[in-house]
Amino acid sequence: MFIRNTWYYAAPARELKAGGMLSKVLLGEPVVFARDADGTPFAMRDLCPHRGVPLSFGRVCPKGEVMDGAALPTAQIECPYHGWRFGPDGRCAAIPSLVEGQEMDVGKIRVRRYPVREIQGALWVWMSDEPVDRPVLDDGAEPDHEPPVMPEVGDRAPALIERQIFDCHTDHAVIGLMDPAHGPYVHKSVFWRSAKSMHAKQKEFGPSEMGFTMLPHPPSKNSKFYKILGGDLTTAIAFRLPGIRTEHITVGDKGHVVGLTAVTPIDENTTEVTQSFYWTLPWLGMLKPMLKPFARRFLGQDRDMVNLQKEGLKHDPRLMLINDADMQAKWYFRLKKAWEDSGQSRAAFENPVKPATLRWRS
Repeated sequence: MFIRNTWYYAAPARELKAGGMLSKVLLGEPVVFARDADGTPFAMRDLCPHRGVPLSFGRVCPKGEVMDGAALPTAQIECPYHGWRFGPDGRCAAIPSLVEGQEMDVGKIRVRRYPVREIQGALWVWMSDEPVDRPVLDDGAEPDHEPPVMPEVGDRAPALIERQIFDCHTDHAVIGLMDPAHGPYVHKSVFWRSAKSMHAKQKEFGPSEMGFTMLPHPPSKNSKFYKILGGDLTTAIAFRLPGIRTEHITVGDKGHVVGLTAVTPIDENTTEVTQSFYWTLPWLGMLKPMLKPFARRFLGQDRDMVNLQKEGLKHDPRLMLINDADMQAKWYFRLKKAWEDSGQSRAAFENPVKPATLRWRS
């Protein structure tokens, strides 16, 4: 149902406080993120293998806290039901109810561990295809690639974040967001474009890491948003599996604006979409009070349309994709199939996208 053995955007890093926890459902799996007092994040399945209680209702025992007469070597999550504790590797570290003479290797009890990366103010989580339905798990394979890094913005966190829930399968969210022809109809705005400003467009595309890229080009002239940034602009728009879209706008020799749109499935019928914006232009921060509601409305228009689409999908219609406006959607499904055919291994993955010129009106 979902692409596995790759990184998914989990949450803005600022939402996970030192010594705190953050509970999420990702790809239908309950996951709890925790952060030690020193700032190190980790994640595990949000179910205690003892009685199934969500670990996120417990607490984080920080590294160095004295428990049972000894300082903890790592942070641990303590279950609220019976106090079982689990370290960042998912291994059980303590069962308080045991008494002297009751020999038990508690370290053999595991909960699923999820590798986590904190990059540029974002938390990414590795969702593997390993089984999760038993309490004892072997050490899982480490990720064979890293999450995407936003270009030309250094280590800075995003300056603006907008996140919304779409009532649809992740596929509909992904192809809806990459659709180049819906703008004049869905995103009617004085800052964007209208049906009256539609004109023919031609863009060059090529394969890129785990996806494809609309090669650098001057942005559309019928969008007032780009005009705010000035006249000497180029933009490149990239997509990569599982559902990550980035737009890198170069503002002459003055700076960069990067938009990250991350599509994260919650379950089969619910998807979380997060848009983050990074920039190196100090003056752009003054426009944040105006940009925030624009971003909320813009993403909300996409959300409202896929929610409307859901009403039609109740009747199980046969859908179609056309050339050239829907070619990016076709590539998305080909990329998914190639990932499945590779055994969900980046080492064996062969990108099916070939260089192409696409034309459409919008």
